[in-house]
Amino acid sequence: MKIKEQNFGRLKDGQEVIKYLLINDQLQVNVLNYGGIITEIYAPDQKGRMENIVLGYDNLEDYVEKSPYFGAIIGRHAGRIGNAEFTLKGKTYELAHNDGQNNLHGGKIGLDKKIWNVKEIKNGIELTYFSPHLEEGFPANVEFVVKYLLKDNELIIEYQAKPDRETIINLTNHTYFNLSGNTKKDILSHQLMIEAEEFLALNQESIPTGEVKKVKETPFDFRDFKKVGQEIKADYKQLTFTDGYDHPFILKDTKESIILKEEESKRALSITTDQPIAVFYAGNQLANEGLLNSGVQARKRLGLCLETQDYPNAINVDNFPTKTYTPNQIYTARTKYKFDL
Repeated sequence: MKIKEQNFGRLKDGQEVIKYLLINDQLQVNVLNYGGIITEIYAPDQKGRMENIVLGYDNLEDYVEKSPYFGAIIGRHAGRIGNAEFTLKGKTYELAHNDGQNNLHGGKIGLDKKIWNVKEIKNGIELTYFSPHLEEGFPANVEFVVKYLLKDNELIIEYQAKPDRETIINLTNHTYFNLSGNTKKDILSHQLMIEAEEFLALNQESIPTGEVKKVKETPFDFRDFKKVGQEIKADYKQLTFTDGYDHPFILKDTKESIILKEEESKRALSITTDQPIAVFYAGNQLANEGLLNSGVQARKRLGLCLETQDYPNAINVDNFPTKTYTPNQIYTARTKYKFDL
């Protein structure tokens, strides 16, 4: 494996943005020190053609001004926090209202918009960022460490966060996948399997209500392979709220929790994680994000996200398992993405 560095521009405050190219015989994964953003993943199709299978831009300005979290590390807390507030040990913390009345993906300047320190390690790179107490309203000084590791045909992302006092943490990666290669078509014909018997119901603001619903006999049943677009327009309240899939699935503890396949290229992605939830987002809101690095204009359902994480908004929902972290109980998470034919 080899690692290359390329200049990717500068932020308005002068901070330099570097692209790191992680390359082995089977994959290439490109990552920015800005937001830990995965800009490209090159994987072979059935004829051995290496093509990009994720959505991204070829310039920094679009990531800063237009990006819907393409490829980024999400935190301090992935997903929405209802009413942009939570109470911990009797103290209420007010967060940014950056999604209507709610807090989304860590706030206005979350981990997706920070410059991370990067160093090369065995099989990949390690990104670190220190987040001070009350940054974006969250308690605790936190040292974040995220590793991107390339091993054969696998990308492994390992997360760690060490707070100096009790706090909530919930990280994920927000890559939009399109296995057709270079966004030749949308994701509606992709075949998807999710090992989940239940999903979390949302209200009209996409906040989990606390209700856990069975996938059986609903459009959310992906226990067997099904085209993403097969029931995406079904007359089902949970789909109408979000104009398609944008829901947390409760994963079963299996070897491969999620498998995504694309028939023409024969590419397959399998995802294994130690996290209890995967948010499946079908790119319903993509529209005005501009020209992608594939040369294609962004449009609805051109990519899909499979965001492995913990329960969103758990701190505000009594019947969700709520985890908090301390200096003696640090946050860790691991997700493996395996690319096959």
